[in-house]
Amino acid sequence: MAEGIFAAEIVEECRRRGLLAGAYALRRPRGATFLRRLARDLSEQRKAPRVLVRRGVALLRAEPAVLRRQTGLGAEAARAREVLRRVAGLLAGHPRG
Repeated sequence: MAEGIFAAEIVEECRRRGLLAGAYALRRPRGATFLRRLARDLSEQRKAPRVLVRRGVALLRAEPAVLRRQTGLGAEAARAREVLRRVAGLLAGHPRG
């Protein structure tokens, strides 16, 4: 299992080696992601609030390009609930969840 923004970098090689059970890029509501990230960063006092808002807005705007890149590298865009359902299916021995 690989997780994170660079996980899609290994999708094709894992597929080529027969090691890939599934590759997903989470598709979440951008506004909700922005608010969750901002709340977390503010509570952890990572940086000044103005910096966090500016950074959050930049990430909000960049998110569609990040998702396109991930899917271009072989990951399938899916909502978290769908990914969890599919992973549970894999664990139960049902390849398509």
